[in-house]
Amino acid sequence: MAGTLYLVGTPIGNLADLSPRAIETLKTVDFIAAEDTRVTLKLLNHFEIKKPLVSYYEHNRAESGERIIARLIAGETCALVTDAGMPAISDPGEDLIRLCAENGVDVRVVPGPSALVSALALSALPTGRFTFEGFLAVNKNARFEHLDSLRGEKRTMIFYEAPHKLMATLRDMLEVLGDRRVTLCRELTKIYEETYRTTLSAAIEYYAENAPKGEFVLVLEGASDKGSAVTAEEAIKMALELRASGMSNRDAAKRASQRTGVSRNVIYDGLLDLS
Repeated sequence: MAGTLYLVGTPIGNLADLSPRAIETLKTVDFIAAEDTRVTLKLLNHFEIKKPLVSYYEHNRAESGERIIARLIAGETCALVTDAGMPAISDPGEDLIRLCAENGVDVRVVPGPSALVSALALSALPTGRFTFEGFLAVNKNARFEHLDSLRGEKRTMIFYEAPHKLMATLRDMLEVLGDRRVTLCRELTKIYEETYRTTLSAAIEYYAENAPKGEFVLVLEGASDKGSAVTAEEAIKMALELRASGMSNRDAAKRASQRTGVSRNVIYDGLLDLS
């Protein structure tokens, strides 16, 4: 008879947030699969839990996943944990769960803290409908394409971001999506927890003078029902700036149209008139 995989939520900062059920599960499983065994070992030591650890993370998930699923099929039980929060959410654990589903292995959840839900609750932005977008790509073109696809998104949007990339992300969001309300949460549940409710433009000014520290969750306001207020002249001006940066007329018109909602043909004709 196959064993069971337990998805165990771990604290996102405050160790006291680990639930009694999570502690009991970690104590009773045969082994624990962890994103970073060193991080998990600190958690286990704090609660005096001694269990075998195996590594399971982005770059070894194929090989490690096959070994874990083999042990589960053989009847062992395993707890899957990530460094912080819920495994399988913006985490390679989703692949292991798929393997379990394909092989008839039971998967159970032991809920725990979640940075994205915690930040959403703190944001003071609409929570009835939201979309989690994870990390934006490092590549600038891919990042702009991602943001372009969200220009008309009316739901509240949630992103993760590292401190060294925060300013670039805020500037790109402002350029592509316009000035919107945003809540920035960092160091959630820790001593220096901070929730900053502001706008994209004001956040850029603030962090230009106050170096970002800690991992961030950004909760961004969705698009307004009123639609775009950008005029054709403003859209053509944006396209001119894009063309000046090296884009062709056609690509600049397409990009400006995506960002403003103004017809690509109108922008393209305007560029030709100004050529």
